[in-house]
Amino acid sequence: MGEHIGIVGAGYVGLTSAACFARLGHRVTCVDADESKVDELGRGVVSIAEPGLAELAGQGLADRTLSFTTAQAELYGADLVFLCLPTPPAEDGRPDLGVLEHVVPQLGRLLRPGCVLVTKSTVPVGTAARLPHLLGRDDLPVVANPEFLREGHAVEDFLHPDRVVVGTDPADSPAARRVARLYEPTGAPVVATDSASAELAKYASNAFLAVKLSYVNVLAELCERFGADVREVSRTMGLDARIGPEFLAPGPGWGGSCLPKDTSALLHAAESAGVDFAILRDAVRVNARQRARVVRAVRQAVTGSPAGSLAGARIGLLGLAFKAGTGDLRDSPALAVADDLARAGAELTAHDPAVGCVPGTGTVQVVDDPYLVAKDAAALVVLTEWPEFRDLDWARLAAAADRAVVVDTRNLLDPDALAEAGFAHIGVGTHPRRQS
Repeated sequence: MGEHIGIVGAGYVGLTSAACFARLGHRVTCVDADESKVDELGRGVVSIAEPGLAELAGQGLADRTLSFTTAQAELYGADLVFLCLPTPPAEDGRPDLGVLEHVVPQLGRLLRPGCVLVTKSTVPVGTAARLPHLLGRDDLPVVANPEFLREGHAVEDFLHPDRVVVGTDPADSPAARRVARLYEPTGAPVVATDSASAELAKYASNAFLAVKLSYVNVLAELCERFGADVREVSRTMGLDARIGPEFLAPGPGWGGSCLPKDTSALLHAAESAGVDFAILRDAVRVNARQRARVVRAVRQAVTGSPAGSLAGARIGLLGLAFKAGTGDLRDSPALAVADDLARAGAELTAHDPAVGCVPGTGTVQVVDDPYLVAKDAAALVVLTEWPEFRDLDWARLAAAADRAVVVDTRNLLDPDALAEAGFAHIGVGTHPRRQS
């Protein structure tokens, strides 16, 4: 048996880390304050829609290498304790560390000397340096070990990471090496650095991806003006090894639980440090306007004018999650577009393979059958890149719709196949295709 690892927080990052560390041969105790969640997890019930996670957690429970509890006292014998706590954005954009600042002093009174405390949550630069003060003691080494997990691929990313980052002061300390050893079975390269660089690396990575996505969305708009095809332009760009093909697909904007929060946090940190991070600020601005571009495209598709009225128009939406492979609605650009369409007076019916309802709103009727979204619809709008949407019977959808036109915000569909089915196809940064 390997180390005894404590995980504080059974959310997305915490649960994935707990299940994967158990898979890597360690004994894991996962602590969360939510009694109902702990009870469900203890019975093997995983509510997070993440491929392989439920199976991995179930195997850990069956092997008795993974346990869930509300009792922090069960962390006393742990060799390492990972903080996987929520750090949501405050109103000014900075991360809210209220939960972390509440929990860490409690751990300071509990953990045995020599236990390594690890920040896995995304935290502001300088947090690891502050933790000894919050702990109230200096015999608990602190390591920054940021997560780089993609929703929909979290288990894969944990077990087969591109890199493992460990930050301590000084760098490459004994505590850093202890954390790095946990990941040895993955074979991933280890970046041993100072804690501030480790913390900043997480923000820098996500912010760069946000800039890249905003760049390609502006590029798509330019392609539309010039009569070029963004798919061909981005494919050409992606063949350059210095650029790469990832995150070069236009869409309705970027969202989710990480990119909006991390770009906001990095902008706040830059402002606090007196650094003008204009390129990132512009990327956020471009993202905010992208959903307005989608709404204009829908207006054009329904009325023939980008300013036409959508009052009373029935619109079918395919996809609500912020991306395929997850049911996460947090900062979903698809949901933001839906809200704007509803405010414009449209009547919305939506289908998403991983979303059964939209909490807190009555603006979208969510249906289990994707073919119901087309019933009497003036247009269909693809908002999430679920691959199964390609395999729908588009002739059947065309027959159910009032007008057979689809606004494909992800350039997911085959325009030729849609034209054969009788659909007009409007993509992003592409030439509109009319039905045959």
